[in-house]
Amino acid sequence: MSMALHISSSPFFQSLKYRFLHHSPKSSLPSSSLDSSVPAFHSKKASSRFSCRSSSDGNDDYLLDAPVSVGDGFSFSGGKYSDGSSPADEWFSKGKIVKAHPVYGNGGEKAKDPIFGLTMGGSSQASTDVFRWFCVESGSADKPPIILIHGFPSQGYSYRKVLPILSKDYHAITFDWLGFGFSDKPQPKYGFDYTLSAEYVSSLESLIDKLATNKVSLVAQGYFAPVVVKYASTHQEKINELILVNPPVWTLLTAKHANLPSTLSIFSNFLLGEIFSQDPLRASDKALTSCGPYKMKEDDAMVYRRPYLTSGSSGFALNAISRAMKKELKTFVEDARKILMDDNWKIRTTVCWGQRDRWLSYDGVEDFCKESKHRLVELPMAGHHVQEDSSEELAQIIGRVVSKRSQV
Repeated sequence: MSMALHISSSPFFQSLKYRFLHHSPKSSLPSSSLDSSVPAFHSKKASSRFSCRSSSDGNDDYLLDAPVSVGDGFSFSGGKYSDGSSPADEWFSKGKIVKAHPVYGNGGEKAKDPIFGLTMGGSSQASTDVFRWFCVESGSADKPPIILIHGFPSQGYSYRKVLPILSKDYHAITFDWLGFGFSDKPQPKYGFDYTLSAEYVSSLESLIDKLATNKVSLVAQGYFAPVVVKYASTHQEKINELILVNPPVWTLLTAKHANLPSTLSIFSNFLLGEIFSQDPLRASDKALTSCGPYKMKEDDAMVYRRPYLTSGSSGFALNAISRAMKKELKTFVEDARKILMDDNWKIRTTVCWGQRDRWLSYDGVEDFCKESKHRLVELPMAGHHVQEDSSEELAQIIGRVVSKRSQV
């Protein structure tokens, strides 16, 4: 017997559509290489009636959810349910599912939420064998590949305006990290624990091996940049160019770069982190707009909120990643700095820096680039998420750096 339960006693839960789990059938997306087709989400109209009921569908899972009639992939717009397709549907329809990196440990066991220990719904269950990554590509596969890697906490969607510009001369690809966007969001202890050193680096290697067989250029933004640097340090022969966008790699000069800002570290707190991470406005809107001048449009907000509205697994993954960052970030930032300063580092590296970043200080960045002999490009009007604030300018910089046709 399965049970769907909506918590309605608190206005907080009602107003934010607070949910731990979403009852939905397993994804029907094909798992394939990058050239496979992927259908868009289908929207269903949600009943305004909230209820607690059991059903006799043969499913023994206990589910904590909103209206039992919502179904899979409902559309949420401005606080209202909608029958029509949303910007999230449109973005999803452009993507592919790529299977990469094996599931270890208890991957075959159904995940339970970390608070109540209840088995989570279908949309909150990750793959049981190989993880599913959501990827979007633009441009001919015959052109030189560029992989655009988003930061924390964000999605590949942040590069939506960069992709078409680069596609004229390159095969541009972006993806959602595990735990973000439309990629798998495994619960900790169920095949993936979100550790930077043991899992994120190795999973990135698995994905890049799937996406690019030849040399590739990498663009890495924000707090995931040290993970990319760590991967690159052992795969220098595979990388053509490395472009770091507002990366925290200057620990010896700016100590704050080794710590998450309060807007993100709050998600690592016990209990309070679990609550806040289930609030789509705090987990997506505030996290993306508090670090610079970026003003989020409602259509874009609908894409960033979507994962948090359709599955509690997004919030629980955010908890796990925040805790891993709090524990490992300092070491990773220090390692990244050493790697980039080492004489054995042979990859041409460019640092793009949005000078209106409220999370990472610019102090010491220029000195670091001079000392390490890496190129520095300053973007005075951009904040932490440069691809959102100055997408066209960033795309042009990437194109010039990779082509080597002109000096930056």
